[in-house]
Amino acid sequence: MKLFHRSLVIVLCCLSITGGLFAQNPAKKKQPQLPQGVDVLKDIEYAKHDGISLKLDLYLPQQIKGDVPVIVFVHGGGWKNGSKDSGKRGAWLVPHGFAIASISYRLTDLGQWPDQINDCYAAVRWVRKNAKRYGLSGERIGCWGTSAGGHLTALMGTRTFTGRERVSSRVQATADWFGPSELLTMPPNNVGNGRTAEDVAKSNGAILLGSTVKDVPKLAKDASALDNVSGDDSPFLIMHGTADPGVPISQSEKLHAALTAVGVPCTFVKLKGAKHGGPEFITPASNKIFLDFFTEHLKPAN
Repeated sequence: MKLFHRSLVIVLCCLSITGGLFAQNPAKKKQPQLPQGVDVLKDIEYAKHDGISLKLDLYLPQQIKGDVPVIVFVHGGGWKNGSKDSGKRGAWLVPHGFAIASISYRLTDLGQWPDQINDCYAAVRWVRKNAKRYGLSGERIGCWGTSAGGHLTALMGTRTFTGRERVSSRVQATADWFGPSELLTMPPNNVGNGRTAEDVAKSNGAILLGSTVKDVPKLAKDASALDNVSGDDSPFLIMHGTADPGVPISQSEKLHAALTAVGVPCTFVKLKGAKHGGPEFITPASNKIFLDFFTEHLKPAN
């Protein structure tokens, strides 16, 4: 019997602790040390677009046995900030038999939609093309992202590349942490509750798309996982705090419902009282759900 069913909603009540993976004050966060037995290869170029070098950091087990499944990590930051360095936080997975490819992508000062998702696709292709060189599996690739990175990984799990590709950019498992799933209904993208038209025009969503969502609804849907759901999507793990002030939990609720409606295996974890990231996402209970998900979907059954 598989651990994860087609539709599963889990509500975790977590004890509050200090520190954390995605705490609200990044200046106070301590950078974690690499676990024992983990190597990192920094700044590997995986693609180049218009003279812009896109790089990734590859976290590998020192002792590789067989083809190691890979999780592509996509950082958050409103599509305008953040870096691949935050992927180091996922290195705890490596001793459990995974590799982490933490990627950079074109932020909004360098590109507009769909540059960001195209960079994510390119990273998956790079992993597939270079898998044997690093002792990795080119067949078992997952993705994981936080906030804006969660938005992009949800699209990696739903939206297919719109052009031609010789090497597939499809993933086999998707973990979405508190990412927007529907840009048309995200509060910062709409006038109201104190937001003016000028505020909306300056929102991260408008900067990503090059215009406000009301002016480019078709483009906004292209950039929304909710509008790209289909029955052949990868299995999903969605984790979201019930008190998230930045991305309403309804964004994840709707995505979970849509995936479930078409028969895609989806586990939805509601972290009671958690905000936009924080220690609740890395408790032993949360880590176990996370590890079990990728183990089930990226590792062959014994």
